[in-house]
Amino acid sequence: METLVFPTKEEMARAAAAKAAELLREALAARPTARFVAATGASQFEFLGHLTAAGGIDWGRTVMFHLDEYVGIAESHPASFRKYLRERLVDKVRPGTVHFLAGDAPDARAECRRVGERIAEVPIDAAFVGIGENGHLAFNDPPADFETDAPYLVVDLDDACRRQQVGEGWYGSLDEVPRQAISMSIRQIMKSRAIVCTVPDARKAVAVRDCLSPGAAVSPRQPASILRNHPRTFVYLDAAAASLLERRP
Repeated sequence: METLVFPTKEEMARAAAAKAAELLREALAARPTARFVAATGASQFEFLGHLTAAGGIDWGRTVMFHLDEYVGIAESHPASFRKYLRERLVDKVRPGTVHFLAGDAPDARAECRRVGERIAEVPIDAAFVGIGENGHLAFNDPPADFETDAPYLVVDLDDACRRQQVGEGWYGSLDEVPRQAISMSIRQIMKSRAIVCTVPDARKAVAVRDCLSPGAAVSPRQPASILRNHPRTFVYLDAAAASLLERRP
């Protein structure tokens, strides 16, 4: 894992997007298509803005997979991650193939199997992710399942995760936030050839310290700590998110 710290959120986002674009261009030079995973949330706003403006990417040869989605909400809902990705990524660059998770599918577990079959066909070239205030990776809240081989699973959202959604303005109250989501599994994320993790803001500082400090345990109780076991994880932090990070001399 490589960790890079930048003075501002804007500088962090620009650098992370440059790395993400580089990974996509490398994949397209080596293979007919580049398969990538896209995350959502307030932490990804600037990153996606810079990524969609990057040059030299034949987006028509890319295949996008959806990282996670709430169970039970339609794409028209203001907090829908499908809506988010359409507006901030898909409608701007037009990936050749898009695999969305239908959170309002009649059977959420059948939806996990449907998209899971597609993602299992060929390795993912690059996963673009963040870290939650509770240390979650995708919607794998602590204690996360480090063992399942299923590409996607239905997960229960803990209150810390649900409060984050309210704090970011996606919902008006905790009662409005769904209690379950479809999430890409930890093992599926870790199968990616490369991972770009973008984490801004002081509210993420405790999670960054607990998950990414060299002396911290790699544990399901700090789900994003697993990123330290991936040789091609690139973590981009702004100064606020990195403020509590313990560094070795």
